Amino acid sequence: MKKWLQFTIIAFVAIALAACGADKKDDTGSASKDGESGETITLKVGASPNPHVPILEKAKPILEEKGIELKIETYTEYVMANQDLDAGDLDANFYQHIPFFEAQKEEHGYDIENAGGIHIEPIGIYSQRHKSLEDLPEGATILLSSSVADHGRMLALLEAKGLIKLKEGIDKTVAVVDDIVENPKNFKFDDSTSPEMLVQMYLNDEGDAVLINSNFALDHEINPIEEAIALEDSDSPYVNIIAVQSKDKDNEAIKTLVDVLHSKEIQDFILEEYNGSVVPVDGE
Repeated sequence: MKKWLQFTIIAFVAIALAACGADKKDDTGSASKDGESGETITLKVGASPNPHVPILEKAKPILEEKGIELKIETYTEYVMANQDLDAGDLDANFYQHIPFFEAQKEEHGYDIENAGGIHIEPIGIYSQRHKSLEDLPEGATILLSSSVADHGRMLALLEAKGLIKLKEGIDKTVAVVDDIVENPKNFKFDDSTSPEMLVQMYLNDEGDAVLINSNFALDHEINPIEEAIALEDSDSPYVNIIAVQSKDKDNEAIKTLVDVLHSKEIQDFILEEYNGSVVPVDGE
Protein backbone atom coordinates (compact mmCIF):
# COMPACT_ATOMS: atom_id res chain seq x y z
CA MET A 1 0.00 0.00 0.00
CA LYS A 2 2.87 2.39 0.84
CA LYS A 3 4.63 1.54 -2.43
CA TRP A 4 1.42 2.21 -4.39
CA LEU A 5 0.99 5.57 -2.63
CA GLN A 6 4.64 6.55 -3.37
CA PHE A 7 4.18 5.66 -7.03
CA THR A 8 0.99 7.72 -7.25
CA ILE A 9 2.68 10.78 -5.73
CA ILE A 10 5.70 10.49 -8.07
CA ALA A 11 3.43 10.17 -11.10
CA PHE A 12 1.37 13.20 -10.07
CA VAL A 13 4.51 15.33 -9.58
CA ALA A 14 5.87 14.28 -12.99
CA ILE A 15 2.62 15.27 -14.72
CA ALA A 16 2.57 18.63 -12.94
CA LEU A 17 6.16 19.38 -13.94
CA ALA A 18 5.45 18.47 -17.56
CA ALA A 19 2.45 20.81 -17.59
CA CYS A 20 4.55 23.68 -16.21
CA GLY A 21 7.09 23.21 -18.99
CA ALA A 22 4.54 23.25 -21.80
CA ASP A 23 4.67 25.87 -24.55
CA LYS A 24 2.66 29.04 -24.06
CA LYS A 25 1.58 31.92 -26.33
CA ASP A 26 3.33 35.29 -26.18
CA ASP A 27 1.48 38.59 -26.47
CA THR A 28 1.85 38.60 -30.28
CA GLY A 29 -0.14 35.40 -30.69
CA SER A 30 2.83 33.48 -32.14
CA ALA A 31 3.90 30.13 -30.68
CA SER A 32 6.62 30.87 -28.14
CA LYS A 33 8.38 29.77 -24.99
CA ASP A 34 9.67 31.59 -21.94
CA GLY A 35 12.71 33.67 -22.93
CA GLU A 36 14.01 33.61 -19.35
CA SER A 37 14.53 29.86 -19.57
CA GLY A 38 16.64 30.30 -22.71
CA GLU A 39 13.87 29.26 -25.05
CA THR A 40 12.70 31.34 -28.01
CA ILE A 41 9.85 33.67 -28.87
CA THR A 42 8.71 33.59 -32.50
CA LEU A 43 7.80 36.72 -34.46
CA LYS A 44 6.23 36.37 -37.89
CA VAL A 45 6.87 39.52 -39.95
CA GLY A 46 5.56 40.29 -43.43
CA ALA A 47 7.88 42.33 -45.66
CA SER A 48 8.31 43.44 -49.25
CA PRO A 49 11.29 41.97 -51.13
CA ASN A 50 13.67 44.92 -51.20
CA PRO A 51 15.07 46.46 -49.05
CA HIS A 52 12.88 45.15 -46.23
CA VAL A 53 13.60 41.42 -46.44
CA PRO A 54 17.43 41.84 -46.61
CA ILE A 55 17.33 44.22 -43.63
CA LEU A 56 15.30 41.70 -41.61
CA GLU A 57 17.62 38.86 -42.66
CA LYS A 58 20.55 40.89 -41.36
CA ALA A 59 18.71 41.39 -38.05
CA LYS A 60 17.86 37.69 -37.69
CA PRO A 61 21.02 36.49 -35.90
CA ILE A 62 21.02 39.50 -33.57
CA LEU A 63 17.43 38.77 -32.58
CA GLU A 64 18.24 35.08 -32.15
CA GLU A 65 20.85 36.00 -29.54
CA LYS A 66 18.08 37.84 -27.69
CA GLY A 67 15.79 34.81 -27.72
CA ILE A 68 13.63 35.82 -30.69
CA GLU A 69 13.17 33.68 -33.77
CA LEU A 70 12.26 35.85 -36.77
CA LYS A 71 10.10 34.28 -39.47
CA ILE A 72 9.88 36.44 -42.61
CA GLU A 73 6.93 36.27 -45.02
CA THR A 74 7.57 38.01 -48.36
CA TYR A 75 4.75 40.10 -49.84
CA THR A 76 4.55 41.57 -53.34
CA GLU A 77 0.87 42.57 -53.03
CA TYR A 78 0.97 45.64 -50.80
CA VAL A 79 -2.62 45.55 -49.56
CA MET A 80 -2.34 41.96 -48.35
CA ALA A 81 0.30 42.64 -45.69
CA ASN A 82 -1.99 44.97 -43.74
CA GLN A 83 -4.98 42.66 -44.21
CA ASP A 84 -3.02 39.73 -42.80
CA LEU A 85 -1.66 41.81 -39.93
CA ASP A 86 -5.12 43.03 -38.95
CA ALA A 87 -6.42 39.45 -39.15
CA GLY A 88 -3.68 38.21 -36.81
CA ASP A 89 -1.84 36.12 -39.41
CA LEU A 90 1.27 38.25 -38.86
CA ASP A 91 2.84 39.69 -35.72
CA ALA A 92 4.16 42.70 -37.64
CA ASN A 93 4.83 43.98 -41.12
CA PHE A 94 7.63 46.06 -42.59
CA TYR A 95 7.02 47.53 -46.03
CA GLN A 96 5.08 50.81 -45.90
CA HIS A 97 5.63 54.49 -45.22
CA ILE A 98 3.56 56.49 -42.73
CA PRO A 99 1.13 58.30 -45.09
CA PHE A 100 0.26 55.01 -46.86
CA PHE A 101 -0.19 53.32 -43.46
CA GLU A 102 -2.49 56.08 -42.20
CA ALA A 103 -4.52 56.04 -45.43
CA GLN A 104 -4.96 52.26 -45.18
CA LYS A 105 -6.12 52.52 -41.57
CA GLU A 106 -8.67 55.17 -42.45
CA GLU A 107 -9.96 53.36 -45.53
CA HIS A 108 -10.23 49.88 -44.03
CA GLY A 109 -10.61 50.53 -40.30
CA TYR A 110 -7.59 48.40 -39.41
CA ASP A 111 -6.77 48.18 -35.70
CA ILE A 112 -3.02 48.52 -36.27
CA GLU A 113 -0.34 50.88 -34.97
CA ASN A 114 3.06 52.32 -35.91
CA ALA A 115 5.64 50.62 -33.66
CA GLY A 116 8.62 52.60 -34.99
CA GLY A 117 10.19 54.19 -38.05
CA ILE A 118 13.19 52.42 -39.57
CA HIS A 119 14.30 54.04 -42.84
CA ILE A 120 13.43 56.28 -45.77
CA GLU A 121 13.50 55.18 -49.41
CA PRO A 122 13.90 58.42 -51.38
CA ILE A 123 11.59 58.58 -54.39
CA GLY A 124 13.30 59.32 -57.70
CA ILE A 125 12.58 60.92 -61.07
CA TYR A 126 13.81 58.72 -63.94
CA SER A 127 14.06 59.29 -67.67
CA GLN A 128 15.43 57.38 -70.65
CA ARG A 129 15.11 60.46 -72.87
CA HIS A 130 16.49 63.30 -70.77
CA LYS A 131 19.67 63.64 -68.71
CA SER A 132 18.42 66.34 -66.33
CA LEU A 133 15.27 68.04 -65.10
CA GLU A 134 16.23 71.11 -67.14
CA ASP A 135 16.03 69.00 -70.31
CA LEU A 136 12.35 68.17 -69.81
CA PRO A 137 10.56 69.85 -72.74
CA GLU A 138 7.40 71.92 -72.93
CA GLY A 139 4.37 69.63 -72.61
CA ALA A 140 6.42 66.67 -71.34
CA THR A 141 4.44 63.68 -70.01
CA ILE A 142 5.20 62.80 -66.38
CA LEU A 143 4.12 59.35 -65.19
CA LEU A 144 2.87 59.09 -61.59
CA SER A 145 1.63 56.18 -59.50
CA SER A 146 -2.06 55.29 -59.73
CA SER A 147 -2.06 55.12 -55.92
CA VAL A 148 -3.52 58.39 -54.63
CA ALA A 149 -1.50 57.87 -51.43
CA ASP A 150 1.66 58.45 -53.55
CA HIS A 151 0.48 61.63 -55.28
CA GLY A 152 1.27 64.11 -52.53
CA ARG A 153 4.78 62.79 -52.16
CA MET A 154 5.45 62.83 -55.90
CA LEU A 155 3.99 66.30 -56.41
CA ALA A 156 5.95 67.63 -53.43
CA LEU A 157 9.13 66.32 -55.05
CA LEU A 158 8.28 68.01 -58.34
CA GLU A 159 7.63 71.24 -56.45
CA ALA A 160 10.86 70.93 -54.46
CA LYS A 161 12.75 70.63 -57.75
CA GLY A 162 11.08 73.77 -59.11
CA LEU A 163 8.96 72.10 -61.79
CA ILE A 164 5.51 73.00 -60.41
CA LYS A 165 3.89 74.93 -57.57
CA LEU A 166 1.13 73.65 -55.29
CA LYS A 167 -1.62 75.62 -53.56
CA GLU A 168 -0.39 77.74 -50.70
CA GLY A 169 -0.85 76.16 -47.26
CA ILE A 170 -1.96 72.75 -48.53
CA ASP A 171 -0.99 69.58 -46.66
CA LYS A 172 1.39 68.23 -49.28
CA THR A 173 1.10 64.63 -48.10
CA VAL A 174 -2.47 64.58 -49.46
CA ALA A 175 -1.98 66.85 -52.49
CA VAL A 176 -3.46 65.80 -55.84
CA VAL A 177 -2.87 66.93 -59.41
CA ASP A 178 -5.75 69.43 -59.16
CA ASP A 179 -3.78 71.22 -56.41
CA ILE A 180 -1.14 72.37 -58.93
CA VAL A 181 -1.47 76.14 -59.37
CA GLU A 182 1.65 76.76 -61.46
CA ASN A 183 2.91 74.50 -64.25
CA PRO A 184 5.32 76.67 -66.30
CA LYS A 185 6.15 74.02 -68.90
CA ASN A 186 2.59 72.70 -69.18
CA PHE A 187 3.57 69.19 -68.14
CA LYS A 188 0.96 66.46 -68.62
CA PHE A 189 0.48 64.13 -65.66
CA ASP A 190 -0.49 60.49 -66.28
CA ASP A 191 -1.45 58.62 -63.09
CA SER A 192 -2.85 55.47 -64.72
CA THR A 193 0.05 53.11 -63.87
CA SER A 194 0.15 50.95 -60.74
CA PRO A 195 3.19 51.64 -58.48
CA GLU A 196 4.85 48.29 -59.16
CA MET A 197 4.62 48.77 -62.95
CA LEU A 198 6.29 52.19 -63.09
CA VAL A 199 9.74 50.60 -63.42
CA GLN A 200 8.60 48.73 -66.52
CA MET A 201 7.23 51.97 -67.97
CA TYR A 202 10.63 53.58 -67.39
CA LEU A 203 12.48 50.65 -68.98
CA ASN A 204 10.11 50.78 -71.95
CA ASP A 205 10.78 54.52 -72.37
CA GLU A 206 7.15 55.45 -71.73
CA GLY A 207 6.74 59.14 -70.99
CA ASP A 208 9.39 61.82 -70.63
CA ALA A 209 9.88 61.13 -66.92
CA VAL A 210 8.69 58.52 -64.43
CA LEU A 211 8.51 58.86 -60.64
CA ILE A 212 9.43 55.58 -58.93
CA ASN A 213 9.70 54.52 -55.29
CA SER A 214 13.22 53.28 -54.48
CA ASN A 215 12.05 49.86 -53.31
CA PHE A 216 10.63 49.10 -56.76
CA ALA A 217 13.80 50.39 -58.41
CA LEU A 218 15.94 48.19 -56.18
CA ASP A 219 13.75 45.16 -56.95
CA HIS A 220 14.79 45.60 -60.61
CA GLU A 221 18.47 46.20 -59.77
CA ILE A 222 18.19 49.90 -60.64
CA ASN A 223 20.48 52.03 -58.50
CA PRO A 224 18.57 55.24 -57.66
CA ILE A 225 21.79 57.13 -56.91
CA GLU A 226 23.21 56.35 -60.35
CA GLU A 227 20.12 56.35 -62.57
CA ALA A 228 17.64 58.88 -61.18
CA ILE A 229 17.90 62.40 -62.62
CA ALA A 230 16.60 63.71 -59.27
CA LEU A 231 16.03 62.21 -55.80
CA GLU A 232 13.88 63.16 -52.84
CA ASP A 233 15.78 64.77 -49.97
CA SER A 234 16.65 62.60 -46.96
CA ASP A 235 14.45 64.69 -44.63
CA SER A 236 11.34 63.22 -46.25
CA PRO A 237 8.41 62.48 -43.90
CA TYR A 238 7.81 59.18 -45.74
CA VAL A 239 9.45 56.93 -43.18
CA ASN A 240 9.04 53.16 -43.55
CA ILE A 241 7.76 51.62 -40.32
CA ILE A 242 7.19 48.45 -38.36
CA ALA A 243 3.40 48.07 -38.09
CA VAL A 244 1.70 45.86 -35.48
CA GLN A 245 -1.75 45.14 -34.12
CA SER A 246 -2.73 47.82 -31.60
CA LYS A 247 -2.68 45.33 -28.74
CA ASP A 248 0.97 44.52 -29.47
CA LYS A 249 2.44 48.03 -29.65
CA ASP A 250 4.02 47.66 -26.19
CA ASN A 251 4.94 44.00 -26.61
CA GLU A 252 8.53 43.46 -25.45
CA ALA A 253 9.47 41.25 -28.42
CA ILE A 254 8.23 43.93 -30.84
CA LYS A 255 10.18 46.59 -28.95
CA THR A 256 13.30 44.43 -29.21
CA LEU A 257 12.75 44.04 -32.97
CA VAL A 258 12.52 47.82 -33.40
CA ASP A 259 15.56 48.41 -31.15
CA VAL A 260 17.64 45.97 -33.20
CA LEU A 261 16.60 47.66 -36.45
CA HIS A 262 17.71 50.97 -34.92
CA SER A 263 21.05 49.50 -33.83
CA LYS A 264 24.34 50.77 -35.25
CA GLU A 265 25.01 47.40 -36.87
CA ILE A 266 21.77 47.49 -38.88
CA GLN A 267 22.01 51.20 -39.67
CA ASP A 268 25.59 50.72 -40.94
CA PHE A 269 24.40 47.78 -43.04
CA ILE A 270 21.67 49.91 -44.63
CA LEU A 271 24.12 52.71 -45.44
CA GLU A 272 26.76 50.37 -46.87
CA GLU A 273 24.38 48.06 -48.74
CA TYR A 274 22.25 50.75 -50.39
CA ASN A 275 24.71 53.65 -50.71
CA GLY A 276 22.17 56.38 -49.98
CA SER A 277 19.19 54.92 -51.87
CA VAL A 278 17.88 53.77 -48.47
CA VAL A 279 18.53 56.01 -45.45
CA PRO A 280 18.13 54.81 -41.83
CA VAL A 281 16.29 56.88 -39.21
CA ASP A 282 16.72 56.88 -35.43
CA GLY A 283 13.13 56.63 -34.23
CA GLU A 284 9.42 56.94 -34.91
